[in-house]
Amino acid sequence: MQSRLAYILLLLTCLFWGGNSVAGKVAVGNVSPMLLTALRWGIAFLILLVLGWPRIRNDLTKLRESWIFLLLAGMFGFTVFTVALYGSLVFTTAVNTSIEQAAVPMVIFVANFVLFRLKVSITQVLGFLISIGGVMVVASHGELSRLLALDVNKGDAIMLVAVLVYGVYSVTLRWKPDVHWQSLMAGLTFSAFITALPFVAIEAAYGAVITPTPMGWAVVAYTATLPSIISQMFFIRGVEMIGSNRAGLFINLVPICGTLLSLVILGEEFHSYHAIALVMALGGIWLAERGRKAA
Repeated sequence: MQSRLAYILLLLTCLFWGGNSVAGKVAVGNVSPMLLTALRWGIAFLILLVLGWPRIRNDLTKLRESWIFLLLAGMFGFTVFTVALYGSLVFTTAVNTSIEQAAVPMVIFVANFVLFRLKVSITQVLGFLISIGGVMVVASHGELSRLLALDVNKGDAIMLVAVLVYGVYSVTLRWKPDVHWQSLMAGLTFSAFITALPFVAIEAAYGAVITPTPMGWAVVAYTATLPSIISQMFFIRGVEMIGSNRAGLFINLVPICGTLLSLVILGEEFHSYHAIALVMALGGIWLAERGRKAA
């Protein structure tokens, strides 16, 4: 019974995270990307502050001592990634961004090897190459020759930068302060809100700010709660119930959930190269996971 509840929580986590790309696509024309980013993290911070103040207050000393880490991690892992994700969706589809996010585990794999010389196996390397190949198929829209000519959709190129940034951010979490997860999230979301403000200023300077429409506010409410806070709660609870190894495998479902939601909610087209890319990306992750266990 406990395992069944954990599976439900983890599946909802993947749905909420996968839905973030759909929300970003719905936001186009309803709220501008930079403003959406600032509102998302500002509201998420206020919610965490209200819900977790006793824990945050107890961890204030540690949070102050780690302010540089929180500032940089929040800026790159939350602000830059979110700005790039929502910005990319102005030019590309939610299906593409969902599949391209499957490269995050592979970026983490490479970053761990480069920064910490973690042992890797031939199987892991093969899985990495297959997975990245799948992402390249999406970025080139099934025409790999376009990569050689650097003829890549602007949105897909921006999304690949977002994936790289988030992968490196994930690796740096090994240096996070030893505090309650709510305190950590509060510190990161506060940093994300503060560092998002210059992006909003730039957006305003170019006259590109779109104040939220009713649909825009719905997107803000979704992004600030479900993928930002509720998913974190569900994932942590899932890890507590069935362990990190089993729970971690569910993250591989995020690209699938995002793709399915894009098809159902947005009615986006699903091409044969999307299917090929999904099989390659997820198959490569699976292969790399097997290689990690054997290493």
